[in-house]
Amino acid sequence: MSITMVSSISVPEGDGVIVKRLMPVAGLRNFDPFVLWDHFNIAGGGFPDHPHRGFEAITYLFDGGMRHTDNLGNSGTIHGGGAQAFTAGRGMVHSEFPDGHAHGIQLWINLPQRLKGMDAAYRQAEASSIPEHSAHGVTIRTIVGDRSSITLQTPVEYLEISMHAGSSLQRAVPTGFRGFIYVIEGEITINGDPVANGYAAFVESTPTLSIESTDSARLMWCFGKPHHEPIFQHGPFVD
Repeated sequence: MSITMVSSISVPEGDGVIVKRLMPVAGLRNFDPFVLWDHFNIAGGGFPDHPHRGFEAITYLFDGGMRHTDNLGNSGTIHGGGAQAFTAGRGMVHSEFPDGHAHGIQLWINLPQRLKGMDAAYRQAEASSIPEHSAHGVTIRTIVGDRSSITLQTPVEYLEISMHAGSSLQRAVPTGFRGFIYVIEGEITINGDPVANGYAAFVESTPTLSIESTDSARLMWCFGKPHHEPIFQHGPFVD
């Protein structure tokens, strides 16, 4: 059983944007199959046209709006509770700009070597289409996973979990998965260890997690099946 705490750090990105980055940073280059985790809260600026290849990405918004356009002819805007995803595959060019403001997370997931040459693609899900379940002071929204409309080439369980003060949750980690829990708001404990806002608990070989909220909290549950392949990231490319 292994749980390791890691803090996000503030880094500049795009056109005048500051993000809280969990990875890649000097002490954590990646966490197979995950490549990048940026927590952003922006008004103005954005991410002008830039290329990508070799991975998939999901942008999930807590509030505000985000506009996506790409060289495949796709364009779309999501709002709070919605998600947009793309498969960069052998290559694409896209831009992302806040619609007024945007508060959310961007996550990159590595593609296995056998799929890095696949066609690029884009899809999005409105807030109303994301499965949601509430019980005992805990609300779980399934961004990727059981019954979600967004699917990936890598098996992933990606959830937003909101907890009332004093609530608790016990949840099994899918067999063969590894990942992390990132705290957006509030403070929680995981298997008795405290995790503060802006920190993540990275988890390996721990079959069940017990989460308790000391106050109202919002967290992201991000677990996936590793590819067991080297991850070579060069800026916007993952080869």
